Amino acid sequence: MMQKFDEMYTKLPYEFFTKGAQIRDHSKIYDEWLARQPGDTMAKRRAEAEVIFRRVGITFAVYGEKDEEGAGTERLIPFDLIPRIIPAHEWRSMERGLEQRVTALNRFIHDIYHDQEILKAGLIPREQIEQNAQFRPQMMGVDVPNQVYSQISGIDIVRAPDAKGNGEYYVLEDNLRVPSGVSYMLEDRKMMMRLFPDLFAMHRVAPVAHYPDLLLETLRESSPATTAEPTVVVLTPGMYNSAYFEHAFLAQQMGVELVEGQDLFVKDNFCYMRTTRGPQRVDVIYRRVDDDFLDPKEFRPTSTLGCAGLLDVYRAGHINICNGVGTGVADDKSIYPYVPKMIEFYLGEKPILNNVPTYMCRNKDDLAYVLANMKDLVVKEVHGAGGYGMLVGPAATKAEVEDFKKAVQANPTGYIAQPTLSLSSCPTFVDSGIAPRHIDLRPYVLSGKSVQMVPGGLTRVALKEGSLVVNSSQGGGTKDTWILEDDASQSQTQNQSS
Repeated sequence: MMQKFDEMYTKLPYEFFTKGAQIRDHSKIYDEWLARQPGDTMAKRRAEAEVIFRRVGITFAVYGEKDEEGAGTERLIPFDLIPRIIPAHEWRSMERGLEQRVTALNRFIHDIYHDQEILKAGLIPREQIEQNAQFRPQMMGVDVPNQVYSQISGIDIVRAPDAKGNGEYYVLEDNLRVPSGVSYMLEDRKMMMRLFPDLFAMHRVAPVAHYPDLLLETLRESSPATTAEPTVVVLTPGMYNSAYFEHAFLAQQMGVELVEGQDLFVKDNFCYMRTTRGPQRVDVIYRRVDDDFLDPKEFRPTSTLGCAGLLDVYRAGHINICNGVGTGVADDKSIYPYVPKMIEFYLGEKPILNNVPTYMCRNKDDLAYVLANMKDLVVKEVHGAGGYGMLVGPAATKAEVEDFKKAVQANPTGYIAQPTLSLSSCPTFVDSGIAPRHIDLRPYVLSGKSVQMVPGGLTRVALKEGSLVVNSSQGGGTKDTWILEDDASQSQTQNQSS
């Protein structure tokens, strides 16, 4: 028989256990179910999941890693069988905070490319915007449908102790350019329902399968065309991109075309895709290609991943690109510390979700503190992503800390630092059995004519013992995220689906 969690260890803050090591109410049914399972159940189910995922082709490419024949390698993202469970009242508060934050970020991006009121008010230094690598002068004065630039936002949430020692949700990072991972959220849920149908009969788990419908609705609402059936396409860099599975998956789920740059062309200030029945006008591009590669006339001239002249069509209002060109100016790590000010400036509200305290190395006093305390901090390159370009001080060697100090001193504006949070842990099935591993959560927030999201998101788990890095490129895995419905959330779900 599987041992109960509380018999194995008690240091699992805030997810399954309270501070006093009591099983939290929303975890009790699962805990009792697991205790009844024969000892080899989870290992067999994990093996079954791996076979199915490999058959379906749910993989990601690992850049810089080659197999024996010199080809790029692909891996399965490790899938953990033990779900992350969040009660309805916690989700409702997080959902309000996410809507507030994404609304303010979209207002900020519009402002930056129009009147720049927040800069005139002195809340953000002008040079931090205009010298930002993600700022696109080509977007100044460009109007976009609904004044929304980030239609798909992936907001990374962590849970850590608050002043009272309880768990509080914090925003760790905003991903507003081409946030990935939602296909794993959907496939993880399908896998859990296949492997453990009895668990879903025992819990009222809020559904997520309608995400592709919400995504398509959001993209259609973002069309500049007046047609009732705007043509939406997903633009992928191609099959060698690390997230190609997701690009193909979402196009298939939405019932729209998956295209590459060579499938598109511009004529008379409109964009068309080549089809076997002749050219077809495109109204909305859900792009999974970075700004630099979208239009060789405007950005990188050698790019073959985009479409020449696309930005002219965009500026003329004859197509919408989701997410918008220049959106990255708002998710740069050097801009993240200002988001609470954005919420107050644009919405006149206090932030519902707090930022993690952040030191900006561009500031003299912050830089001095970071250099003196680097071994205790997490230091991040402002343009870094995927767990690269960062130092986790407590887990680093003296030599690594010294090397990072030199890098920060050479380019202080390129780095921020944060305290090493005591991230919440969740029971995770690893080779040695069930053990605590650190987690985060990436909800996907959709902004069209309104803001909406499916309950939960993608829980990422740091599978290495003690590690705080959850990124798949750094050895992280994923979990299914269960938002448990109560009567209030159940009626809300029914109203949305009716």
